[in-house]
Amino acid sequence: MSSTTGAPLVEPELKAVQAPAAKPVAPGGAIRKVAVIGAGVMGAGIAAHCANAGVPTVLLDIVPGGAAKALAAMARQDPAPFMHKGAARLVTPGTLADDLHLVADCDWILEAIVEKPDAKRALYAQLDAVRKPGSVVSSNTSTIPLAALLEGASADFAADFCITHFFNPPRYMRLLELVTGPATRADSAAAVTAFCDRALGKTVIPCKDRPGFIANRIGGMWMQSAINHAHDLRLTIEEADAVMGRPLGIPKTGVFGLLDLVGIDLMPHVAASMKATLPADDAYVLGMRDNPLVTRLIAEGRTGRKGGKGGFYTRAKGPDGESLKRAIDLWTGEDRDSVKASLESLSLRDMRALAEHPDRGGRYARAVLLDTLAYAAALVPEVADDLASVDAAMRLGYNWKWGPFELLDKLGPAWFAAALRAEGRAVPPLLETVGEGRFYRVEDGRLQVMGLDGTHREVARPEGVLLLADIKRASQPLAKNASASLWDIGDGVACLEFTSKMNSMDPEILAMVGKAVAMGRKGAFKALVIHNEGENFSVGANIGLALFAANIAAWGEVESMVEGGQKALRALRHAPFPVVGAPSGMALGGGCEVLLHCDAIQAHSESYIGLVEVGVGLIPGWGGCTTMLRRWSEAPKLPKGPMPPVAKAFEMISTAQVAKSAFEAKEMLLLRPTDGITMNRDRLLAEAKAKALSMVEGYAPPEAKPIRLPGPSGKAALAMAVQQQVLLGRATPHDIVVCDHLATTLSGGARDHTEDTTEEELLRLERQSFMALLRTEGTLARVEHMLTTGRPLRN
Repeated sequence: MSSTTGAPLVEPELKAVQAPAAKPVAPGGAIRKVAVIGAGVMGAGIAAHCANAGVPTVLLDIVPGGAAKALAAMARQDPAPFMHKGAARLVTPGTLADDLHLVADCDWILEAIVEKPDAKRALYAQLDAVRKPGSVVSSNTSTIPLAALLEGASADFAADFCITHFFNPPRYMRLLELVTGPATRADSAAAVTAFCDRALGKTVIPCKDRPGFIANRIGGMWMQSAINHAHDLRLTIEEADAVMGRPLGIPKTGVFGLLDLVGIDLMPHVAASMKATLPADDAYVLGMRDNPLVTRLIAEGRTGRKGGKGGFYTRAKGPDGESLKRAIDLWTGEDRDSVKASLESLSLRDMRALAEHPDRGGRYARAVLLDTLAYAAALVPEVADDLASVDAAMRLGYNWKWGPFELLDKLGPAWFAAALRAEGRAVPPLLETVGEGRFYRVEDGRLQVMGLDGTHREVARPEGVLLLADIKRASQPLAKNASASLWDIGDGVACLEFTSKMNSMDPEILAMVGKAVAMGRKGAFKALVIHNEGENFSVGANIGLALFAANIAAWGEVESMVEGGQKALRALRHAPFPVVGAPSGMALGGGCEVLLHCDAIQAHSESYIGLVEVGVGLIPGWGGCTTMLRRWSEAPKLPKGPMPPVAKAFEMISTAQVAKSAFEAKEMLLLRPTDGITMNRDRLLAEAKAKALSMVEGYAPPEAKPIRLPGPSGKAALAMAVQQQVLLGRATPHDIVVCDHLATTLSGGARDHTEDTTEEELLRLERQSFMALLRTEGTLARVEHMLTTGRPLRN
């Protein structure tokens, strides 16, 4: 959810500054420097993300030192606004009173100050005096109409002005709502759209100049309805969140958990803004009611997670010092121990069946769906001209799995219209138009969406966007099994897709890797991309299979899986065609090892990569240790000799370090300096395909070169480092066992430091250590604990 502001509630007092001579922005030209005015939560976050894109950014605030303090705070923030430490150096902080001249050479100036029209207009007058001709100016407002912001503005300023509404946190939320006015130059809007799309990774949705635009208008109505009906139906907040979460394709936080996350104090501000700008007969306004409990929580400082005191949910210490989750009763206002929701309707997987169930969970789902989806259907064409944009806004702005019209298709538009009529409610024209049909359909392998006139037309993709989902609608796989598929993505390039649960690595995926290599050798394609459109590239090996085999002492099966993984990934590494990995989300453990065996990587910027096996008492067994040793031994800035690469690899693997962005992955050598980074996830496959094609001519697989390792003396040095961690209380008894095996592998075992170690020998050491650890009680306990709780065990 977006915060409409985050700037200090202080009126700006600006000094006029004469702009120096500057070159105007070329029509439709690139944005090379950005200024953000307002160093609140949103302004500072937007500035940080512009810096993530490698663009010099000026951050000005009215409060002296405010911008510098915001930068310092973001350096400590988690999740981090900056993708890597170097990005912070691209941000120049300053104050409006003294440093407004710094915006004179900026191509885009973004305002993110207090939501007061007079304050914004006063700032615009100052900006108009210093900005260079043709520079784009935009506001991050989500509540003030564009026409009101431009009152008294010059014609030139109006031509360069638009609204660019980011969602919080700006780095992670992929939606950007763009509002242009009748005077806005087309090339101004095009320049901002191109920059936000390609450099910032946003999906830019054009919106009409209406209160709340798309996402907050529908999302606000959804939250209001969910709160009201939870109270009226006497649901617990756990029950409400369970129904409003995953069964409807909404994040598991549901509604009360979401309000705790974004801040309960945001609710009255949004409601007041909507009430002031929407007609009195708007369904959103008609549903507004006073909520004494919310008023009390805000007065007590219980505004959610950010306030430290909790909100609807809190934490308390139990009798043994354990942390207990507490929840508030919506009727009594008293806190109590949280109880897991137990409703018969929650066992249903079909959304319509849930909405038809007679228990209070089913009645709750039905009531909120009727309110929210009817409202969304009635808002087109008021807020946007096409249904796909509305659905995209809700998917990307609120992290819904399906947008409103996609939800209506799941429920059945005719069923939904009948449900509205049964309650004596008006049926929106769009629902009358679609009748017994669907809003979306697939014709000749192409996704189509219904227009306002009732005819269906193809869902357009921006130039340079290639989605695997579109490929899959229009074709059959080249090969397929239970956990993976191979697709022809055109121009002689194939795409290997993982499809197992959470894309975890299992024997079926390894078998498909082998099949893909064999097909490529026979000329079925000339390059391979490994990519999927799941939430995560791969969470690692399916350790549940290993645990099952270990529990029945099927050690031969486990060893075959380990050796089979090594052989499959080595075959991938030495295939006679280029292989490009295209990850997004988590690529952990075995998923990381797949990437380490690719010839090149084109990673989404939000890729979280690492070798995390020690968390379950194991070490990388599919060549991760071997590859990281090679990477660090070839690092030009690392001191020479056999020990430095071993020490770096040991530090990374023994502490299960995970890169928190693709940029960090480069710093950790999980990505090479030559690997590419894509900011917009929708462009990832196309850019990975282009990279693969660029490598085809003259391609030759890499040679497996031996490496010089320190041997027993190196292992002894690593053991001393581990012992130091033991003395500091940072290592457990089983950590020592795991690290001993890791040290043996990385140092080359018993081999003397004067002798070379081959790739085959290193892989053998990996297998031996992996199998030895899996036979220990400590590792089996860690694996079982991870599978049952999802958290690592410290034993």
